Amino acid sequence: MSEPRVIKKYPNRRLYDTATSKYITLEDVRRLVLEGVQFVIRDAKTDEDITRSVLLQIIAEQEEAGQPIFTIPILTQIIRFYGDAVQGLASEFLQRSLAAFGEQQRLFRRHLDDVMAQDALGAMTDLARQNLALWNDVQGTWFGGAKEKREDPPEAAPEAGSKRKGSRPQR
Repeated sequence: MSEPRVIKKYPNRRLYDTATSKYITLEDVRRLVLEGVQFVIRDAKTDEDITRSVLLQIIAEQEEAGQPIFTIPILTQIIRFYGDAVQGLASEFLQRSLAAFGEQQRLFRRHLDDVMAQDALGAMTDLARQNLALWNDVQGTWFGGAKEKREDPPEAAPEAGSKRKGSRPQR
């Protein structure tokens, strides 16, 4: 395994990528993470490894930008683990759980790619059918059984002797 890429953080808060000899942004560091590039971020003055704090900063920005992964209950539980006897176990558990989740996601994507490659039209047709069924279920839930009402002919009158609540006499 080769040495990790070195990024230096200067007192002016700028990040310098020594592999490309240029300044980069936190978004560039995020891209390196997504691409699986191994790197270490060092304080330019002290040579201290500050990778964790920069990654936490990226996570904080991502949490603010969109749909957060870390809900309040998750964050409070993580805070409770600090200083507890199970802190090391919690860290290992989270790491293994995320690795397993990532592997499952990778296998799912590979399976989806295989299915699409074998019969793309059939897979898309099945997906469209599933989406339509889901949409119909959602409509039924939201609109109180709109499907049943649609099946009645519009000119059908209520049975004799039955009054619907809130109905007005027809003129």
